[in-house]
Formats: sequence, C-alpha cells, structure tokens
Amino acid sequence: MTAISKPNEFQYKPLYKPNQLIYGTGQTAVITGWTIKDAIAKKLNPSEFAVVGQLYSPTRGISLLIRNLLANPHVRYLVILNATKEDRNAGSGTCLLDFFHHGVEEGSSDTGRHCWVIRSSIKGYIDIEIPLVILEQLRKEISVAEADSITQAVSLVKSYGSKTQEPWGTPLEFPMANDVGASGCAPLKPGPRYGHRIQGRTIAETWVKIIHRIKTTGTIRPTGYDGYWQELIDLMAVVTAEPPEFYFPQPNYLPCDRDFIQEYIHQILDDAPVVEGVKYTYGQRLRSWFGRDQIEQVITKLIGEIDAASAVMSLWDVKDHEKGGSPCLNHIWLRVVDNELSLTATLRSNDMFSAWAANAFGLRALQQYVKDQIAKRGGIQLKMGPLITVSQSAHIYDDCYDYADRIIKNQYQKLINSEQKQYADSIGNFLIETENTNIIVKQTTPGSGEVIATYSGKNAMSLARKICSDNPSIQPSHAVYLGIELEKAWIAIKEDKNYQQL
Repeated sequence: MTAISKPNEFQYKPLYKPNQLIYGTGQTAVITGWTIKDAIAKKLNPSEFAVVGQLYSPTRGISLLIRNLLANPHVRYLVILNATKEDRNAGSGTCLLDFFHHGVEEGSSDTGRHCWVIRSSIKGYIDIEIPLVILEQLRKEISVAEADSITQAVSLVKSYGSKTQEPWGTPLEFPMANDVGASGCAPLKPGPRYGHRIQGRTIAETWVKIIHRIKTTGTIRPTGYDGYWQELIDLMAVVTAEPPEFYFPQPNYLPCDRDFIQEYIHQILDDAPVVEGVKYTYGQRLRSWFGRDQIEQVITKLIGEIDAASAVMSLWDVKDHEKGGSPCLNHIWLRVVDNELSLTATLRSNDMFSAWAANAFGLRALQQYVKDQIAKRGGIQLKMGPLITVSQSAHIYDDCYDYADRIIKNQYQKLINSEQKQYADSIGNFLIETENTNIIVKQTTPGSGEVIATYSGKNAMSLARKICSDNPSIQPSHAVYLGIELEKAWIAIKEDKNYQQL
C-alpha cells in the first residue's frame, strides 16, 4: 500500500463501547491496558491518533475491539501498551499481540462457546461469526507495535502520525450471535432488590450461587457507560471453609486461575509506588496512601486487644469524589470471636462475574496473612473464620450474560445436588414423632445434639410456621424437608398410627 502525501482526517465510529473511548482524527489506535487512557491522550494531538482505549480482559474485550477495528478500516497502526504489573497479570495486551503475530484456531471457550481461540499462552477469544479470511486480512493490514512505557507509546504514535495511508477496505460489521442488552436475559423471577445472603464452603461454590442469584432475580438497567448490567443491591456472600492453598475446580470454570491469583494477591498485600497512568492498587491504599500502614495497624491492634471491634481498614479517600477513579473496595473489618478470625469487606461496586472471585481470593490471602502475623508476633493461635463480602452494587455486565448462563447450566444444579447430600444447617436439626394426637418436634444443636427447644401441636402447618418464625435463618431446603415430615406425622395421626422420623 502506497502512502498518501496529502494528510487526511478520519472519523472513528465504534460499534461497541463508544463512551469508553477517546477519539482523534488520525490512523493509530492505542490500547492502554490498565493504564488510564487519558494519561496518553493528553500527551497527543487529536490528529495523531484514531482512538485510545483500555483493555482489561482478553476473554471479553478483544472480540469487541476487533469488531471496532473492522468497522474502521482507516486504522492502519496499533500501539499496545504493556507497562504495569496489572497488565502482565491480566495478559490482555499480550494476548492481543499474539493474535496479530500468530492468529487464531477454531475451538471453544472455557464455557463451551464455539469461537476462534487466539494462539497464545493467555486465553483469548474472538467471535466465530467473523470469518477467518477477514481476521487474516486485518492481521495483514495493521502494523502493530508494543510499548513498555507511556513515553515509548507516545513516541510510537507520533512517529506513525506522520504517515497517512488509504483505508485498507470498507467498513465491515458482522451480526453477533446471542446479542445481549436490556432484553438479553431469561424471564426474571420475582424477588427482593435489596439485601441478599449467599453462603458456600469455597469461593468457587459461592461464586456459582452468586451468578445464579443475580441472573435469576437481578434488575436490568443501563450501566452509565455503555450497555447494560443485571444488578442486586447489598449482596452479602459468606465463604466458610476456603482451604489455605485455595480450591480451584477441575476443570476450572472460574474466570481466574491459580497463577493469576498468586500475582493478584501482591496487589492487595504489597505497597506500590505511584506510577503515571495507574490510579492506585489496593495494597497501595492499605499500606501508604494515608501515611499509615493500615495492615500493620490492625495486626498491632488485635495483638494488644484480641476482642477489639475497631480493627478497621479504609480505602476510600474523601478526595475520590473530586478526582474520580475511586476504589471499588472501600472498607475492611477484622474480628475475633471464639478464637476465630473473620474478615468482612465492603465493595461499593462489584463485577460479580469477572472480578468477585479474584477479590475474594485476595481478601482471603489478607485474612490468612493477618492470622499468621498475630500468631508469629503475639503468640496467639487463631482459627480461620469466614470471609464475608458485602457488594453494594452486585452486577453482571451484559457482555458476560452468555458466559454466566453457561456456568449456571453446567454447574449450579450439580452444586446444589452435592450440597443436599452433605446436608447441614447451622440452626440445628429437628426430630419429629407423634404422641397420642399431638405432633412433637425437638430441635437439637448441630454439634452435640442437645435438645434446645420442643414444639407440640396438632396442626402441621401451624407448627411449621412457628418453627420457621423462631428460626428465620433456616435453609430453604431444610424448611421444605421439615414441612414434608410434619405432613407425614399429621397423616399418621389421622390414620391412628404412630410416627417417628427416620
């Protein structure tokens, strides 16, 4: 392709995520990864670039990016910034580079979706609806360069800005299978919008339940950026028994793997220097942002006063209201009860499909670190208690609806069936028998089996209501089973028979 001597102005017209991009009139697209896009755009003239945008996820973001490039064939250069630990951890820039260097092959995503799989050590997918011949043409026509700093990225963009070329073709658009949006969900079941509680033994189990709850009853609304999300407000997730080495299902259906989590943990536990273009890390906010190491503070607090209810860490800066880019994780509270250390974290906004599992693993690592340091420095041996997250806006973005539905289809019922086989309710057990014309129900503790309450009556429904009102946290499956057994006892009395629960 020969260069044009006369400069030309182009208009970038994205099909997807238009409000998350910065536009110019040039021919170079800039992918900033986790670096703030404004950090580069402010150093360039609009005529020097076509578009600047961030890329967080190789499994979700690359396919939409490719679709936007196909719709804007005047883009002839691509600069990919891989500058931070977060970029290397996510791998989105590396995967995009691998697409242009190595191409794709036909395959399936982790959830079984038929797609093009990028030839990369990083998992990345492109929609199968885009023909392979078109993808190959795109790889051929766009010149790609990688930058490891903002300075290098700006220099590359400026060097390309002096070269003007004809568009490599006409704008192309391909329909998306299972295109999602405000109506992209199955019919919703009625349920409360505010205040939800979900519990699981492991992060993986709890995550599946979260996805099911949001997709079943969540409210669909615009995100404020582009597209839609499905949301529940104030969702409390309780993880009771995540093992110290972490549990990953096999095959792994989580949106993160062990290697990713090992890197992510450092973003929570470790301090980090201020880097141009990077807003913050959670570790930076906890270790040095406010001039105090808050992790050290809570360890010292608990060693000196093990029953303290003030072991608090805050990540919210009042200046965040003015500067923008405020952290999603706002508040952490550690508490020791009955020699058990629990951690409660409040997140104002939480991507439950793509981010919650990583958040939970990172917080669990912080909980384990505090427990270990209390033992090492204070000689106090504690048990690991539950990890609790309170997600004030618990949501799933519309570009994850298909993935979420597949997770529910493949994993949810298997999980519920497994839990029912290992049935246990923290409120205890109920023993049912008949005595003359009365139904007798004895409630026992879940551990020793000590009788803590006795209910007696002739009407099964009245007894069920009384028991449930006295025990509002009874598990739904337990309540259903209790009702069935009470009905059996009532029928036995009607038939002048004795009944004793087996």
